[in-house]
Amino acid sequence: MTARKEPASRRERPAKPALSRQWIVDTAVRIMRAEGLEKVTMRRLAQELDTGPASLYVYVAHTAELHAAVLDALLGEVDLAREGGEDSWREQLVAVLTSYTLVLFQHPQLARSALVARPSGGNYLRLVERILDLLSRSGAAVEQVAWGVDQLLQSATATAAEQSTRAQDPAAQDDWDALTQALHTADDSTHPAIKAHMPALISGAGARLTWGFEVLINGITSTPVPGADG
Repeated sequence: MTARKEPASRRERPAKPALSRQWIVDTAVRIMRAEGLEKVTMRRLAQELDTGPASLYVYVAHTAELHAAVLDALLGEVDLAREGGEDSWREQLVAVLTSYTLVLFQHPQLARSALVARPSGGNYLRLVERILDLLSRSGAAVEQVAWGVDQLLQSATATAAEQSTRAQDPAAQDDWDALTQALHTADDSTHPAIKAHMPALISGAGARLTWGFEVLINGITSTPVPGADG
């Protein structure tokens, strides 16, 4: 007769580490890097952390908040340190915005999520603080600087979402080829403006990002906020 196996006592099992918001977010970032943002769900996190989904809601209210926290974690990769030397405040600001755009560009799904996500963590606050500081050196009014931050981040986020999504889409090149062909062959009798602005209309891919930031900065610093004093 086979001896009955003694069940393992629960007291002898190693205790699971206590849950924390930081641990949850770190795990979510790891899943996103390996499998994509669509896999970052409460159910998947619960499985990864060996707990029930209900336990996670104590720390993160819903998936949208979780994605915002993941975004904030990745914003720690944005280079905010470029300072001094011969760089003007404008050059430093463009460098920060470019770094932010490139961080999002590496994560297409997160870039799209960032269009609606509202991070509120430390990395996002540091980013906003840096942009405010640099933009205020232009001498523009407080209101222009404050409103300008939103415009700059919206533009950078939308650019990253569009470009990164296009880079991941197998049909994107075919779509672009079709568009360029249509523009090149447009009849100047019916589309004279298109014809007059070719090939500039589709040129400068590498320089457009910086130029776009310069356009926004010029507009922000020279356009008063309606109703603002001064």
